[in-house]
Amino acid sequence: MARTYHSRRGDVDAVRGVDLDVAAGEIVGFLGPNGAGKTTTLRMLTTLLAPTRGEATVAGIDLRRNPGGVRRRIGYVAQSGSTSGAARAGEEVIDHALLYGVPRSEAAARGRELFGQLELDGLWDRKCSTLSGGQRRRLDIAMGLVHIPQLVFLDEPTTGLDPQARANLWVHVRALRDDRGSTVFLTTHYLEEADALCDRILVIDHGSIVAEGTPEELKQRVSGDAVVLTATRPNDIARLVAISGALPGAGAPTVDGTVVEVRVPAGRTLLAGLLRALDADGIELAGVELRRPTLDDVFLTLTGRSLRDGEPPDGPVDRTATSDGAAA
Repeated sequence: MARTYHSRRGDVDAVRGVDLDVAAGEIVGFLGPNGAGKTTTLRMLTTLLAPTRGEATVAGIDLRRNPGGVRRRIGYVAQSGSTSGAARAGEEVIDHALLYGVPRSEAAARGRELFGQLELDGLWDRKCSTLSGGQRRRLDIAMGLVHIPQLVFLDEPTTGLDPQARANLWVHVRALRDDRGSTVFLTTHYLEEADALCDRILVIDHGSIVAEGTPEELKQRVSGDAVVLTATRPNDIARLVAISGALPGAGAPTVDGTVVEVRVPAGRTLLAGLLRALDADGIELAGVELRRPTLDDVFLTLTGRSLRDGEPPDGPVDRTATSDGAAA
């Protein structure tokens, strides 16, 4: 699935071609730096933007042939929210359900059930403008679920929330899968959020998927563990570099003063043997540290920048087009 924008200055490929699959019951994180094509891809999958090329099946429905069928089967929680400050919370949920053809009485019953599940009890008749940021995001999720979608798209669901409200919302996102059996497609700029919530992560950059896997698979495959060794004697640095660099799967060691750092897969299994080898060689250490990789390490390795680094939003960039398929 690909998207090209046409202009007088020529064609621009915002999405060169994404090929992805999402299994039922998964929480999948869709991550990428600004300008990578993430928002454009999400808009295509939710029928807000027509693909230029390629095919996609979303919730079992052909995206190009039957976008209305796709919309009936998905829930979409936009980053900016969709509630009106002047409306009452319960009215917003009912009105949203009516758009999907849910009878009013059934919509009210479903809405009140969702309010209970999302810790919104007592807020049914409150105006949306009086709700906290966390309450409004949970209300957005209730609106996205009231028609019982098979697949839920959450676009930056915790942006702007304080850490406590963010952690609280994580509980409810997990419950979508664990208690309701929903499939969740999540975009986020918080790497700790993706690490905590997602069964699998897809990384997009320059309009194409550049990596996918579980958070732990990506960390080990792309980055590995960092073994940090601090020498007691500067004369031992060369031997430290030689011995640590000979570890199985080791990258090239880096040196900063008396500190030698090397990245290896499964550092915990190699550390004991490394320390024995250093001791046998008569090398004394002032410190030893094993650093587990983070998703930010993955992004730096894959894209050369952090996920939150400033870049232009999705749109005109000079790229070469390809066409693939997508399923969700």
